[in-house]
Amino acid sequence: MKTESKLEKILAAGHLAVTSECGPPRGAKFDEVVTKSKYLEGIVDAVNVTDNQTAMVRMSSLAASVIIKQQGLNPLFQVTCRDRNRLAMQADIIGAYAFGIDTMLCLSGDHTKFGDHPMAMNVHDIDSIQMIQMVKDMRDKGIFQGGAEIKGAPKMFIGAAANPFADPFELRVMRLAKKIAAGADFIQTQCIFNVDKFEKWMEGVRAKGLHKKCYILAGVTPCKSLGAARYMANRVPGMDVPKEIVDRMASVPKEKQAEEGVTICVETIERLKKIEGVAGFHIMAIEWEEKVEEICKRAGLLPRPQV
Repeated sequence: MKTESKLEKILAAGHLAVTSECGPPRGAKFDEVVTKSKYLEGIVDAVNVTDNQTAMVRMSSLAASVIIKQQGLNPLFQVTCRDRNRLAMQADIIGAYAFGIDTMLCLSGDHTKFGDHPMAMNVHDIDSIQMIQMVKDMRDKGIFQGGAEIKGAPKMFIGAAANPFADPFELRVMRLAKKIAAGADFIQTQCIFNVDKFEKWMEGVRAKGLHKKCYILAGVTPCKSLGAARYMANRVPGMDVPKEIVDRMASVPKEKQAEEGVTICVETIERLKKIEGVAGFHIMAIEWEEKVEEICKRAGLLPRPQV
C-alpha cells in the first residue's frame, strides 16, 4: 500500500471499485455540494470533484473536495494543467492533503476556447504526464519539483485519464504506458459506448502488461435523452457513440428515454465486467447523481465492500 486512500484499499483487496462524479456549482453554494454528495454516500468508493470542467468557472475542486470530505465521503481531487503553473499545483496538492484528501486525478483540462472564457490563457506550464511524475516524487521522495525537501509529504494515490477512442487510435496504448511509467496508480477512461473498440484497446493494454501495473476503471455514462446521445455522438471530441446506441434511444418514447439510457449503462457495465484488466467503473452521471445508486444496484455493484 502506497497510501491510506480508501480507493487504493478497495482495489488492492481485489474488489471492483466504483467511483462517480460531483461537479462543483457555478457559485458559492455550499448546500448544493452537500446535496449532490449525499446521493453518492455509501454508493461509491470515491467521488471525483471536477476542476472547472468544460473550461467553465466553478467552485474550486479543492474547496468542494473539502466540503465532500466533511460529509464523510472520499473525494477524488482533480487538478488540471490548464489553469495553474507548477507552484500553484503543488500548493493545492499539499493543501488538499492537509485536509485529509489522499486521492487525486492529474488532467490536461479542456481547452479554454470550449468554455465561457475563450479569451483566457491556457497555462500548461507542465503537461499531465509531467504532473504525474511531480506528484509521485512529492509522495515517494518527499521533494518539490524544484528539488527542495517537503516537510510533510502528500501521500497521494495518483490517478490519470485515458481516452481509448481518440485519434490516432494506434497511439492510445503508448500514451497510457507513458502515464503509468510516470507514476499513475490508477486510470479512469473516457465514457465507453463502443465496447468492441474498448476491448480492442484493452487487448493492446494486456499485450504490454499494463493492466498489471495500474488499475483501470472503465468510464460509463447514462444518456438522459436522445438529444444527449446525439450531442455526444456528433459534438463531443474524443467520444465514440455508435449509431445503434442513438437508434436505440430514438426507438423509445421521449418519456422513457431516460430509463432506456440507464438500462444501456447497466448493460454496458455487465459487458465490461467480462473484460480482463477492468478493475472497476467510473460512473459519470453528469448532473444526474441521483441515478448512480440505481445503476449500481442493477449492475450488482452494491453493497460496497468495507476495507
